[in-house]
Amino acid sequence: MMIKMNKKGFTLVEIMIVVAIIGLLAAIAIPNFIRARTTAQRNACIANLKQIQGAIQVWAIDMGAASDATFTTGDIVPNYLKAWPREGTVSYPVPANVNATPVCPNAATNTDHVL
Repeated sequence: MMIKMNKKGFTLVEIMIVVAIIGLLAAIAIPNFIRARTTAQRNACIANLKQIQGAIQVWAIDMGAASDATFTTGDIVPNYLKAWPREGTVSYPVPANVNATPVCPNAATNTDHVL
């Protein structure tokens, strides 16, 4: 006489193998996502710095301003930039004059965010 066994569900070993594979994939993927996010934030910051510098230079040319001329964000926005850029909740600082290089608002922590 043969006894028929219904096999329903997964065994403990099968579940452990699946969990191990998911853990391995997560261990590979998470550092790559973090690195990609950091690179994207750096590139966005550098792009914002270039936009600020370009807008200031165009403003200086249009106004015939000297290289040591000072300005405000009101001089630049909305004619040369749609809005003054922000990094998260922090606004980019206004450079001291036309020749000054814009800096990242988080310059103390983001030393590689430079033009």
